[in-house]
Amino acid sequence: MKKTWIILAVIAVLLLVTYSSVKNSYNSMVSMEEGVTAQWSQVENVYQRRSDLIPNLVNTVKGYADFEKETLTQVIEARAKATSVNINPDKLDAQSLQNFQNAQSGLSSALSKLMVVVEKYPELKANLGFLDLQAQLEGTENRITVERMKFNESAQGYNTLIRKFPKNLFAGMFGFEKKAYFEAEAGAEKAPEVQF
Repeated sequence: MKKTWIILAVIAVLLLVTYSSVKNSYNSMVSMEEGVTAQWSQVENVYQRRSDLIPNLVNTVKGYADFEKETLTQVIEARAKATSVNINPDKLDAQSLQNFQNAQSGLSSALSKLMVVVEKYPELKANLGFLDLQAQLEGTENRITVERMKFNESAQGYNTLIRKFPKNLFAGMFGFEKKAYFEAEAGAEKAPEVQF
Protein backbone atom coordinates (compact mmCIF):
# COMPACT_ATOMS: atom_id res chain seq x y z
CA MET A 1 0.00 0.00 0.00
CA LYS A 2 2.85 2.35 0.87
CA LYS A 3 4.54 1.63 -2.49
CA THR A 4 1.36 2.56 -4.32
CA TRP A 5 1.27 5.96 -2.64
CA ILE A 6 4.93 6.56 -3.47
CA ILE A 7 4.35 5.62 -7.12
CA LEU A 8 1.28 7.88 -7.29
CA ALA A 9 3.24 10.75 -5.70
CA VAL A 10 6.11 10.34 -8.19
CA ILE A 11 3.63 10.27 -11.10
CA ALA A 12 1.89 13.37 -9.73
CA VAL A 13 5.22 15.21 -9.42
CA LEU A 14 6.20 14.22 -12.96
CA LEU A 15 2.84 15.37 -14.30
CA LEU A 16 3.16 18.67 -12.44
CA VAL A 17 6.70 19.25 -13.76
CA THR A 18 5.62 18.38 -17.32
CA TYR A 19 2.57 20.64 -17.10
CA SER A 20 4.67 23.50 -15.74
CA SER A 21 7.29 23.06 -18.47
CA VAL A 22 4.72 22.98 -21.28
CA LYS A 23 2.83 25.95 -19.82
CA ASN A 24 5.99 28.06 -19.43
CA SER A 25 7.20 27.16 -22.93
CA TYR A 26 3.86 27.93 -24.51
CA ASN A 27 3.47 31.22 -22.65
CA SER A 28 6.99 32.37 -23.54
CA MET A 29 6.36 31.58 -27.22
CA VAL A 30 3.08 33.51 -27.13
CA SER A 31 4.81 36.49 -25.51
CA MET A 32 7.61 36.49 -28.07
CA GLU A 33 5.20 36.10 -30.99
CA GLU A 34 3.13 39.02 -29.70
CA GLY A 35 6.34 41.06 -29.47
CA VAL A 36 7.06 40.35 -33.14
CA THR A 37 3.49 41.33 -34.06
CA ALA A 38 3.72 44.56 -32.07
CA GLN A 39 7.05 45.42 -33.67
CA TRP A 40 5.59 44.71 -37.12
CA SER A 41 2.79 47.17 -36.33
CA GLN A 42 5.42 49.79 -35.53
CA VAL A 43 7.13 49.13 -38.88
CA GLU A 44 3.81 49.64 -40.65
CA ASN A 45 3.24 52.77 -38.59
CA VAL A 46 6.42 54.49 -39.83
CA TYR A 47 5.77 53.41 -43.42
CA GLN A 48 2.28 54.92 -43.07
CA ARG A 49 3.86 58.15 -41.79
CA ARG A 50 5.98 58.30 -44.94
CA SER A 51 2.94 57.58 -47.09
CA ASP A 52 0.99 60.36 -45.35
CA LEU A 53 3.76 62.91 -46.04
CA ILE A 54 3.85 62.21 -49.77
CA PRO A 55 0.57 63.97 -50.79
CA ASN A 56 1.76 67.14 -49.03
CA LEU A 57 5.11 66.88 -50.78
CA VAL A 58 3.48 66.31 -54.16
CA ASN A 59 1.09 69.24 -53.66
CA THR A 60 3.97 71.55 -52.72
CA VAL A 61 5.94 70.49 -55.78
CA LYS A 62 2.88 70.71 -58.09
CA GLY A 63 2.80 74.46 -57.52
CA TYR A 64 5.75 74.81 -59.83
CA ALA A 65 4.10 74.72 -63.29
CA ASP A 66 7.08 73.53 -65.28
CA PHE A 67 7.84 70.67 -62.91
CA GLU A 68 8.08 67.23 -64.53
CA LYS A 69 4.58 65.75 -64.36
CA GLU A 70 5.89 62.25 -65.15
CA THR A 71 7.97 62.24 -61.97
CA LEU A 72 4.99 63.27 -59.85
CA THR A 73 2.84 60.61 -61.51
CA GLN A 74 5.47 57.96 -60.71
CA VAL A 75 5.52 59.02 -57.05
CA ILE A 76 1.72 58.94 -56.81
CA GLU A 77 1.52 55.50 -58.49
CA ALA A 78 4.31 54.09 -56.31
CA ARG A 79 2.54 55.37 -53.18
CA ALA A 80 -0.71 53.73 -54.28
CA LYS A 81 1.08 50.43 -54.89
CA ALA A 82 2.97 50.60 -51.58
CA THR A 83 -0.17 51.28 -49.57
CA SER A 84 -2.06 48.45 -51.29
CA VAL A 85 0.36 45.77 -50.06
CA ASN A 86 -0.61 44.69 -46.55
CA ILE A 87 0.63 41.76 -44.51
CA ASN A 88 -1.29 39.83 -41.90
CA PRO A 89 1.03 39.72 -38.84
CA ASP A 90 0.18 36.02 -38.42
CA LYS A 91 1.64 35.33 -41.88
CA LEU A 92 5.01 37.08 -41.73
CA ASP A 93 6.62 34.67 -44.15
CA ALA A 94 9.47 35.41 -46.53
CA GLN A 95 7.25 35.83 -49.64
CA SER A 96 4.82 38.24 -47.97
CA LEU A 97 7.65 40.31 -46.54
CA GLN A 98 9.40 40.36 -49.93
CA ASN A 99 6.23 41.62 -51.65
CA PHE A 100 5.88 44.35 -49.04
CA GLN A 101 9.54 45.29 -49.33
CA ASN A 102 9.36 45.43 -53.16
CA ALA A 103 6.39 47.80 -53.05
CA GLN A 104 8.13 50.03 -50.51
CA SER A 105 11.35 49.97 -52.55
CA GLY A 106 9.42 51.20 -55.57
CA LEU A 107 8.18 54.14 -53.53
CA SER A 108 11.68 54.87 -52.20
CA SER A 109 13.01 54.84 -55.75
CA ALA A 110 10.31 57.23 -56.98
CA LEU A 111 10.97 59.59 -54.06
CA SER A 112 14.70 59.53 -54.76
CA LYS A 113 14.04 60.43 -58.38
CA LEU A 114 11.78 63.26 -57.24
CA MET A 115 14.52 64.65 -54.99
CA VAL A 116 17.05 64.51 -57.84
CA VAL A 117 14.68 66.37 -60.17
CA VAL A 118 14.03 69.00 -57.47
CA GLU A 119 17.71 69.97 -57.66
CA LYS A 120 16.94 71.72 -60.98
CA TYR A 121 14.53 74.13 -59.29
CA PRO A 122 16.29 76.56 -56.93
CA GLU A 123 13.06 78.38 -56.05
CA LEU A 124 11.47 75.08 -54.97
CA LYS A 125 14.54 74.13 -52.94
CA ALA A 126 14.20 77.49 -51.15
CA ASN A 127 10.49 76.98 -50.36
CA LEU A 128 10.14 76.62 -46.56
CA GLY A 129 7.18 74.25 -46.85
CA PHE A 130 9.14 71.99 -49.17
CA LEU A 131 12.22 72.12 -46.93
CA ASP A 132 10.11 71.17 -43.90
CA LEU A 133 8.49 68.25 -45.76
CA GLN A 134 11.89 67.11 -47.02
CA ALA A 135 13.28 67.15 -43.46
CA GLN A 136 10.26 65.21 -42.18
CA LEU A 137 10.68 62.67 -44.97
CA GLU A 138 14.38 62.22 -44.15
CA GLY A 139 13.52 61.75 -40.47
CA THR A 140 10.86 59.20 -41.40
CA GLU A 141 13.32 57.26 -43.54
CA ASN A 142 15.62 57.08 -40.51
CA ARG A 143 12.71 55.87 -38.36
CA ILE A 144 11.94 53.19 -40.93
CA THR A 145 15.52 51.93 -40.72
CA VAL A 146 15.39 51.83 -36.92
CA GLU A 147 12.02 50.07 -36.77
CA ARG A 148 13.07 47.50 -39.37
CA MET A 149 16.16 46.75 -37.28
CA LYS A 150 14.03 46.39 -34.13
CA PHE A 151 11.64 44.11 -36.02
CA ASN A 152 14.53 41.89 -37.14
CA GLU A 153 15.81 41.72 -33.55
CA SER A 154 12.37 40.78 -32.28
CA ALA A 155 11.93 38.14 -35.00
CA GLN A 156 15.39 36.77 -34.25
CA GLY A 157 14.58 36.38 -30.54
CA TYR A 158 11.31 34.63 -31.36
CA ASN A 159 12.85 32.39 -34.03
CA THR A 160 15.68 31.42 -31.69
CA LEU A 161 13.22 30.56 -28.93
CA ILE A 162 11.06 28.29 -31.07
CA ARG A 163 14.06 26.47 -32.55
CA LYS A 164 15.76 25.57 -29.25
CA PHE A 165 15.23 22.16 -27.72
CA PRO A 166 12.78 21.28 -26.14
CA LYS A 167 10.75 24.33 -27.09
CA ASN A 168 10.99 23.32 -30.75
CA LEU A 169 8.86 20.27 -29.90
CA PHE A 170 6.19 22.45 -28.30
CA ALA A 171 6.43 25.03 -31.10
CA GLY A 172 5.67 22.33 -33.67
CA MET A 173 2.91 20.89 -31.52
CA PHE A 174 1.21 24.29 -31.03
CA GLY A 175 1.80 25.65 -34.56
CA PHE A 176 4.35 28.38 -33.87
CA GLU A 177 6.16 29.15 -37.13
CA LYS A 178 9.35 31.00 -37.97
CA LYS A 179 9.02 34.71 -38.85
CA ALA A 180 10.78 36.27 -41.83
CA TYR A 181 13.35 39.07 -41.65
CA PHE A 182 13.81 42.27 -43.58
CA GLU A 183 16.80 41.79 -45.84
CA ALA A 184 18.96 44.20 -47.76
CA GLU A 185 17.93 44.76 -51.34
CA ALA A 186 19.86 43.08 -54.11
CA GLY A 187 22.96 45.09 -54.95
CA ALA A 188 22.98 46.91 -51.61
CA GLU A 189 26.35 45.35 -50.78
CA LYS A 190 28.01 47.38 -53.55
CA ALA A 191 29.00 50.93 -52.69
CA PRO A 192 27.57 53.53 -55.07
CA GLU A 193 30.10 54.97 -57.49
CA VAL A 194 30.65 58.68 -57.02
CA GLN A 195 32.19 60.70 -59.83
CA PHE A 196 33.23 64.34 -59.79
